[in-house]
Amino acid sequence: MKQKRKPGTGPLRSLELGVSFLAPSPHMELLVSCPRSRLSLWGDLGPLPMDDGVCLSMEGGAAASTPAALPYYVAFSQLLGLTLVAMTGAWLGLYRGGIAWESDLQFNAHPLCMVIGLVFLQGDALLVYRVFRNEAKRTTKVLHGLLHVFALVIALVGLVAVFDYHRKKGYTDLYSLHSWCGILVFVLYLVQWLAGFSFFLFPGAPFSLRSRYRPQHIFFGATIFLLSVGTALLGLKEALLFNLGDKYSAFEPEGVLANVLGLLLACFGGAVLYILTRADWKRPSQAEEQALSMDFKTLTEGDSPGSQ
Repeated sequence: MKQKRKPGTGPLRSLELGVSFLAPSPHMELLVSCPRSRLSLWGDLGPLPMDDGVCLSMEGGAAASTPAALPYYVAFSQLLGLTLVAMTGAWLGLYRGGIAWESDLQFNAHPLCMVIGLVFLQGDALLVYRVFRNEAKRTTKVLHGLLHVFALVIALVGLVAVFDYHRKKGYTDLYSLHSWCGILVFVLYLVQWLAGFSFFLFPGAPFSLRSRYRPQHIFFGATIFLLSVGTALLGLKEALLFNLGDKYSAFEPEGVLANVLGLLLACFGGAVLYILTRADWKRPSQAEEQALSMDFKTLTEGDSPGSQ
């Protein structure tokens, strides 16, 4: 079966398709080109010439190029995130006495765990599909899911720390706006992970159902991350008012450091969201995903077409 226009005749269209079934060959692979390139299932004929696009291969063909500015924005976001984690530790060590589970310092595990888990690691998990642009879709999905698992576990440790501390001190739980937002974020994050696992990692989810759920998954992922940053800012403000009181308005060094910490939180959140919302920085469709869109499901691992 062959459907192909003679090369070099007429203007190049957005996509040319040629499908050839040849004798079985260990080198058979699927090449998918970008717009104005050719797509073909081929055996021992050798690769098709590339026009001005970039061919993708299931077995190591040429990879899609990375946008020039993307690595710099990703590096900048990581610099902000690591500085944020380090400054949180410095604030707790210099002004709050450090961290120790079996003492009055147990509470300090809460802000550190939440910043590491629900802010830094969650942000990095969202960036996986921008950073790993040419790796197999299944590998990228597994890494995306694992980072979210680590974030959930660390956040759970932070929740246990604050509830256990309140129990020992006889303090009231869940009365502040920060605590309400925190519980909401954690529950939504857990539900989001379970739904993502069920639809995209657990085998057997219908392809049509995955396609319908994907926009909701992307939207709620970004929304929960934004809520996490906002909740961390509320908690930081609450801690400063409790610990400094009236001295907060006197430009105490701890207050100034915590204000810088708050700015880092906002900047890290903004950098991650900017990277996510750049449509031209989305992960390009891979050969295995394009194959599904043409119903060649036996040639793929069951991943859905389109990019995230």
